Amino acid sequence: MIETERLILKPLTYGQLVKYTKCDNSLEEELNLNKTSRTISPELKEAFEQTILPNVADKTKNYLYSTLWTAISKAENKMIGDLCIVGEPNADGAIEIGYGTYDEFQGKGFMTEIVGGIIEWIKTQENV
Repeated sequence: MIETERLILKPLTYGQLVKYTKCDNSLEEELNLNKTSRTISPELKEAFEQTILPNVADKTKNYLYSTLWTAISKAENKMIGDLCIVGEPNADGAIEIGYGTYDEFQGKGFMTEIVGGIIEWIKTQENV
């Protein structure tokens, strides 16, 4: 887990990712969070099926580089967006990230804070 001024960034386990894809608030219930009205785009759904879930299930890989990190607002106790590292570092130690903020939380600087938090964590990883 990573903590920033306003957020907690939590890497999701395989089971939590499955609940995330259902969009039925079962993940929020498990994490003791307030409900959200999030949806999953067709592109994200495809990424889950083709890449994220298989990579997180692969025990030979470090799941932190494949899973979705959910961003939780401390003030609202609610998921506000997500970030994913797109696989383990390459031979040069480079990584790629993808991210998104839920509509109702856009324009409030949350993504800047999320990316800043993951960068601080990444700096502590030897292979990056």
